Amino acid sequence: MHIPDGFINAGTSLGAGVISAGGVAVAVKKTSEYMEDKQVPLAGLTAAFVFAVQMLNFPVAAGTSGHLLGGALAAILVGPWAGALCVAVVLIVQAFFADGGVTALGLNILDVSLVPALGGYAVFAGLRRVLPDSKASVTFAAGIAAGVSVVLSSIAFWSQFALGGNVDIALGSVLAAMVGVHTLIGIGEGLITAATVALVLGVRPDLVYGARDLALPLEVRPQMRTAGETS
Repeated sequence: MHIPDGFINAGTSLGAGVISAGGVAVAVKKTSEYMEDKQVPLAGLTAAFVFAVQMLNFPVAAGTSGHLLGGALAAILVGPWAGALCVAVVLIVQAFFADGGVTALGLNILDVSLVPALGGYAVFAGLRRVLPDSKASVTFAAGIAAGVSVVLSSIAFWSQFALGGNVDIALGSVLAAMVGVHTLIGIGEGLITAATVALVLGVRPDLVYGARDLALPLEVRPQMRTAGETS
């Protein structure tokens, strides 16, 4: 879901740009408040992973394809605000390589970064409150949240199109098409997100922001003395 230049009128694009700039500024401040040093490398790896996987499209329906948005995945791994920043950086780079318009950058950051990361993490956090505290529950919640985040992103795009679309298409048709196709894309997003979160949980659960409560605290054990040692 990368909006090209000229698809949404200048006024709506400018408004989205202002909102996105404000959202990114808040994300920078919030991230600096909670991100630990050990999570910084994971944030870089997350951004690189999202950038690479977004280049891979998978078939959805006749004549359509989809790719990972990555907002919910990034949010679960490094936190909602840092996750939004990771995807925003990816979108900025992509905008200068003809993958999404430069003038539509604010629209794309809103749809692909802020809405999926913050909205997806809200769904994830809600599910975690009602599910058992286990790695399996985290993985399940991550998959569902990622799938829902894609649908939320499509609704955000439809709202922008309703405000300033430059193409004469019935709004009802656009909504049905966007939500229908992105529900299918969300299934793929959910599976990829669940698999990725499960992999990281299996290796370093302490690095997963959304599962910090499951990480075992470090245990300090007294050094064992051998028979020949004296005090």
